[in-house]
Amino acid sequence: MRIDDNEGVSASSKHLVFAYYVTGHGFGHATRVVEVVRHLIAAGHDVHVVTGAPDFVFTSEIQSPRLKIRKVLLDCGAVQADALTVDRLASLEKYVETAVVPRAEILKTEVEWLHSIKADFVVSDVVPVACRAAADAGIRSVCVTNFSWDFIYAEYVMAAGYHHRSIVWQIAEDYSHCEFLIRLPGYCPMPAFRDVIDVPLVVRRLHKSRKEVRKELGIAGDVNVVILNFGGQPSGWNLKEASLPTGWLCLVCGASETQELPPNFVKLAKDAYTPDIIAASDCMLGKIGYGTVSEALSYKIPFVFVRRDYFNEEPFLRNMLEFYQCGVEMIRRDLLMGQWKPYLERAVSLKPCYEGGINGGEVAAHILQETAIGRHCASDKFSGARRLRDAIILGYQLQRVPGRDIAIPEWYSRAENELGQSAGSSPTFQVNENNSLVESCSDDFDILQGDVQGLSDTWTFLKSLAKLDAIHDSEKGMEKKTMRERKAAGGLFNWEDEIFVARAPGRLDVMGGIADYSGSLVLQMPIREACHVALQRNHPGKHRLWKHAQARQQAKGQVATPVLQIVSYGSEISNRAPTFDMDLSDFMDGDKPISYEKARKFFAQDPAQKWAAYVAGTILVLMTELGVRFEDSLSFLVSSAVPEGKGVSSSAAVEVASMSAVAAAHGLSINPRDLAILCQKVENHIVGAPCGVMDQMTSSCGEANKLLAMICQPAEVIGLVEIPNHVRFWGIDSGIRHSVGGADYGSVRVGAYMGRKMIKSMASSILSQSVSNGNGGNPEELEDEGIELLETEASLDYLCNLSPHRYEARYADKLPDFMLGQTFIDEYSDHDDPVTVIDQKRSYSVKAPARHPIYENFRVKTFKALLTSATSDEQLTALGGLLYQCHYSYSACGLGSDGTNRLVQLVQGMQHNKSTTDDGTLYGAKITGGGSGGTVCVIGRNSLRSSQQILEIQQRYKAATGYLPLIFEGSSPGAGKFGYLRIRRRISL
Repeated sequence: MRIDDNEGVSASSKHLVFAYYVTGHGFGHATRVVEVVRHLIAAGHDVHVVTGAPDFVFTSEIQSPRLKIRKVLLDCGAVQADALTVDRLASLEKYVETAVVPRAEILKTEVEWLHSIKADFVVSDVVPVACRAAADAGIRSVCVTNFSWDFIYAEYVMAAGYHHRSIVWQIAEDYSHCEFLIRLPGYCPMPAFRDVIDVPLVVRRLHKSRKEVRKELGIAGDVNVVILNFGGQPSGWNLKEASLPTGWLCLVCGASETQELPPNFVKLAKDAYTPDIIAASDCMLGKIGYGTVSEALSYKIPFVFVRRDYFNEEPFLRNMLEFYQCGVEMIRRDLLMGQWKPYLERAVSLKPCYEGGINGGEVAAHILQETAIGRHCASDKFSGARRLRDAIILGYQLQRVPGRDIAIPEWYSRAENELGQSAGSSPTFQVNENNSLVESCSDDFDILQGDVQGLSDTWTFLKSLAKLDAIHDSEKGMEKKTMRERKAAGGLFNWEDEIFVARAPGRLDVMGGIADYSGSLVLQMPIREACHVALQRNHPGKHRLWKHAQARQQAKGQVATPVLQIVSYGSEISNRAPTFDMDLSDFMDGDKPISYEKARKFFAQDPAQKWAAYVAGTILVLMTELGVRFEDSLSFLVSSAVPEGKGVSSSAAVEVASMSAVAAAHGLSINPRDLAILCQKVENHIVGAPCGVMDQMTSSCGEANKLLAMICQPAEVIGLVEIPNHVRFWGIDSGIRHSVGGADYGSVRVGAYMGRKMIKSMASSILSQSVSNGNGGNPEELEDEGIELLETEASLDYLCNLSPHRYEARYADKLPDFMLGQTFIDEYSDHDDPVTVIDQKRSYSVKAPARHPIYENFRVKTFKALLTSATSDEQLTALGGLLYQCHYSYSACGLGSDGTNRLVQLVQGMQHNKSTTDDGTLYGAKITGGGSGGTVCVIGRNSLRSSQQILEIQQRYKAATGYLPLIFEGSSPGAGKFGYLRIRRRISL
């Protein structure tokens, strides 16, 4: 439509020429630029728009000869692997190709072009090089935006490597050449800009009423309508009729012409004017961007959103949505599975309350006009303080743990009010994925030491702690066992004293598995799910004892003595007692700690309380190994989200979190590696499970979104392996309970140690023959280097130190497939494993258990090398092939299961199905940990399509078995990285 001269910004007596540069990141920037440009043209100015967006984005709204469009792309924004995933490395590489390599030529060309059009002023949204080109041309410039690319790319540089950091520095330097920033609501920290002027939301205007739009679409006024708005990318998605509540309609943006939709889904025309459609709908489902958020707020349309990976503008916009009661978050899994109903029904119950300005386009145009003609526009008088705050937050971004959501400290959101300055029409927010939890917990506790690190599960745990002293008010409606847990926990702590909180995650065994006890290299990923432990020390005279503990001490005629009390949540799931207590003196035998064997028998006497060995055992190990003496009573609260029996190291998470809390409360300085080894002693000697050390090492030493590389001889961390951006790992639970204490795991371990003893004996025998013969044997076999090899093999500490080719050449055909325990003992005496015992009447598999770690160590080394090789389908296929090899080697040892085999077969079927698309597939899978059930690890391309395939496998497995498997995805820091929290409850007066 045409622009009326009397509309918007008042006409200026001076005709101006604006050059307006638009970033190449999506259409959202172009659509908001339209609003500013429209008002500048209405005021009588010429605007040359430099953009890569299609012409119709501008010409459909502005039909004026004063609009000039120049099709040039000077930056690339963020490269998206799919609708919800940004490819960080590809984004940086594309930016280098687009803006860094040709930089000199770009600047030369742009300076000449600006002079050729006789530009009076340059505006950028938010192209960095445009500001520098303007400066080189001697023309003033201004940026209009809610984020800048130095902030967005900062995280990408952390993931891709510091050699890319010059990109961020150059972008910030370019921005510094502009005169000031016109800042839009929902803004990110942008320290590169010297001054700031805040404006209201920039929102496209409506052309038609809700009634007119619905009439044109043939939709009755009382029908609930959701608009599906993912930036034109849902064409390959499988949309389902059952996704919508009964009677609802879904209007689909960006559907392809050939895509068939269910009857309750309607394709929108390519040229449909989206703002009108949004305003005529009852809610919107899509991904967060400035355009969708601003339009949802201004039209008061609830927005059901799904998070995008690696785009850090999003948390700031998300919090603005939630602040104005306009947002409902949907998890990605439910989007892909079509579980939309509860989210849509929740959305239409919201009452969006944004009442701020929506004329940001007009206000920005006025500021640009006044600045261009030389009038002074009041800007940020607290520029120095603002830039310092923004710089600090950018520093947080550069140093934050990969995989953590942005967590900005409370002072950032309050600083402007402290300076007496408002942020235009935009509120300020604390940026955290659980804003309400953060605010609540900060009111409940003083965190005296430590950092929550933006971990939502830790905020949730703190919130649950805060509710304990009011537990009696919430007993109604609780299940009986849950109520017992909560009541016991409610009387556990003295709230005026300090509490120590530790956190340790479970782990996904990517490669290595049972080869850990044979000295293999292993690659392990800490998972998102973790165990939290809260611990409080109390003088025995102040300790709040449970009644039966009081009675026990009175019966013994004791004065107040140190007592251990433990409450463990989740007892109703695993059918165990929720509480445990004992006198700490029971851990002493005279003036010495009791033996591990005696402790194992003590905890085993009551099966319902055997679980307490994982927690209380940490105390005995510290007493025995480090000589620690415990004179205070101890109260433990254990809350673990790591499910038991799934093969993801639930026991290691409990041990590591418990020992970390004990160490923190007693001022013990134990490095993460040593702490893991101590925790292994708990499991091996007190619990009685013959596990290797990799579980505890990962839980203690791991880092988010990295694989811990460790040689288990006994526990040497050799580094952290970055997971490439295009690779992703998932865990899928088979539903078959796994236990490292099970007979299969133990017998395979015995078989491996038998095999090692036999290999050592064979090597010794060959050596002794060569000595007795005076080296008169076969000279080719007994060269000096051969003798050295045999000497090494005769004293072999770990099977994994024997190479596959050496094993095949010397020993493979000499090892028996099976051997009776009695026969082995008669010939070899002992298998030299301190944590297993040979059953003389049992026949043990020997060859397969001995062969597995030798080849697994080779596979893991190859896998680690491949991870850092060039990105290709061949790379992923090779990585997946190694997982498959590992899986079948487990099965050869007798550690497979029907459930895990079925899952691996489903992955193979998905991989080799010719109908699957290329943009995202699965490449391999293997059983994990101790085997015999538990979880399968899957490797695939990091894309939305891969996530869909994982969910399809989940549903197919349920259809075949009746069990819906858990899916493990995501990662979090180990206990060493987390440290601990020292907190104290705020007492209300």
